[in-house]
Amino acid sequence: MKVQLETIDDGSQSPFRLMHSPRLGDLFFWHFHPEFELVYIEGTNGTRHIGNHISHYTHNDLVLIGSNIPHLNFDYGTRSQDYVHEVLHIKPEIVQSAITNYPELDSIKKLLQMAQYGIAFHGDVKNKVGTMLKQWHQLEGFQYFTSVLNTLHTLAKSTEFELLHNSPYINRFKKKDQKRLRSIHAFLEKRYPTKIALKEIAAECNLGKEAFCRYFKKETGSTFVTFLNQYRISQAKRMLMAGHSVGDTCFACGFESLSYFNRTFKSVAKESPSAFKKRTAPSEVTSGRSLTK
Repeated sequence: MKVQLETIDDGSQSPFRLMHSPRLGDLFFWHFHPEFELVYIEGTNGTRHIGNHISHYTHNDLVLIGSNIPHLNFDYGTRSQDYVHEVLHIKPEIVQSAITNYPELDSIKKLLQMAQYGIAFHGDVKNKVGTMLKQWHQLEGFQYFTSVLNTLHTLAKSTEFELLHNSPYINRFKKKDQKRLRSIHAFLEKRYPTKIALKEIAAECNLGKEAFCRYFKKETGSTFVTFLNQYRISQAKRMLMAGHSVGDTCFACGFESLSYFNRTFKSVAKESPSAFKKRTAPSEVTSGRSLTK
């Protein structure tokens, strides 16, 4: 199973980033990132796959995931169009610069430490916090900031939870490799709509082409070309789900011909772009929100 290092940077100085109602049900996104993640999903059934833990949730789920723990998007495979999905990313810098330094925030500090096990909440606290999360996208500045802290404090004081691992999950990627993979992902995020020469991406890692190919295959289990095509198809799915035409999507995602795009899409997604677009329409567009406006 391939794991991707996700780059989360909305350009703001806010320690929190909210994704309101992302729709990723057709994307198998097995990934990790340095940010802590609080996820609430409601109105569907699905798989909870976090680190080495796999289980199923029914109707709703509330989970706190620690830094750099690989996980699958919670709405993968859902066929419901009416589910609620809220995802909060917490930058690790806030733990180092603020939470660690103030005794009033000790409970939140311990909660985030415990998040390295993966935490699934249940009972009254799941419903209470779920209600709060559903309101965050409507809040402004200070209200939003304090509501996030209050929510984390509520979770820290709760006894209605289970740990998903018997010990803190350790990501097998070393810090040096995480930094290198992050630079590769950032490069792809910026350049995937254009033609990418192998020597360009190799230069980002200060490696020659052959050394880069060996490194990339070892770390991801995939060739770079295969990975790039999968990345572009993931972006293409987002565009098609947002209502863009197959032709516009093809060239916007870096494919130079419609025939090659169709072949690659079908190879990765097991259906044609037009069939995917028809099956997933109508669908809401993934939206992001940060504290700074």
